[in-house]
Amino acid sequence: MKGYLVIEDGTIYKGNTFGAEGERYGELIFNTSMTGYQEIIYDPSYKGQIVVMTYPLIGNYGVNSQDIESYKIHLEGFVVKEKSKIYSNWRAEKSIDELFKENGIIGIEDVDTRKITEILRDKGAQKGGIFTGENDPREMLEKVKNSPSIVGRDIVKDVIKEKPYIWKNEGRYKVVVIDCGVKYNILRLLSKYDLKVIVYPATTPYEEIEKEKPDGILISNGPGDPEPLTYIIKNVSNIVEKYPIFGICLGHQILGQVFGGKTYKLKFGHHGANHPVKDLKTGKIYITVQNHGFCVDINTIKDPNIEITHINLNDNTLEGIEHKKLPVFSVQFHPENAPGPRDAEYLFEKFYKYIEKNAKKD
Repeated sequence: MKGYLVIEDGTIYKGNTFGAEGERYGELIFNTSMTGYQEIIYDPSYKGQIVVMTYPLIGNYGVNSQDIESYKIHLEGFVVKEKSKIYSNWRAEKSIDELFKENGIIGIEDVDTRKITEILRDKGAQKGGIFTGENDPREMLEKVKNSPSIVGRDIVKDVIKEKPYIWKNEGRYKVVVIDCGVKYNILRLLSKYDLKVIVYPATTPYEEIEKEKPDGILISNGPGDPEPLTYIIKNVSNIVEKYPIFGICLGHQILGQVFGGKTYKLKFGHHGANHPVKDLKTGKIYITVQNHGFCVDINTIKDPNIEITHINLNDNTLEGIEHKKLPVFSVQFHPENAPGPRDAEYLFEKFYKYIEKNAKKD
């Protein structure tokens, strides 16, 4: 079906839509990954956003039920240069078109994704809309301009499950995952260790989490602006001195605020599987998976016990912190990969060792 991609700056592209029909709105961002489109589609951190893939051909290996990263798809729309007309992989179960139809997601192809990426690079992330069928250009643009901004909104509540659940029911130590929009591969990697893994929604009061008597706490990734999440910041502030804690992406931004830092919106965010990050302790360079539109201001963390551990080599933004006295650390990137690379998986072992060491003290 014919359709349109409309950008807030007034740019309008006519293309062919696939998946569901209707209209969808969100912040338009680009992802530079060359593979792993299914994991990107299922990443809860894309709630409120329309994803533009810079790699030109998407859908060639289909989708399957093993590589999902959440219980449902949360992104608002999907933009590609070309959707593969066929898919071929021994694990494939359906096409991306079928997946989108089943889940009410609209995609659009046959648009100039290189030019769209240039617009977002130069002007920053823009509001966008995908419309199926024929529509009046002025009306579409007006609707896009009037659509809600991602800034200042709490959209974590839109992606989390309402009740706690057990991911792994046995292990020497117990980890509580504070779910802000957790990717399943975080839970899969925790399960490789001798850990019982319980997932609690981010809205859970800290008193309920403490009743579990956890040996460690992981604060997960999630979508949107971290500043409005005062209830999560308050909860973490009450437990940060009691347990080993590992924060990932939004979890890192929460810990940054707990320790006095401020967050700000990046011009077009970091989205892709090829971002170089330097570990300041070892000097090693890791190629990382990233998906965030906000960042902790490196100059606002005044706590003398906070050590900067990782820096983004593209723009020198903050990518990791660690407390000098407490077993607490966090990273802005995604060490759980999914899609790869897997360079930073070592951080899960570090977290486990912190749990083990802290338990021996008790």
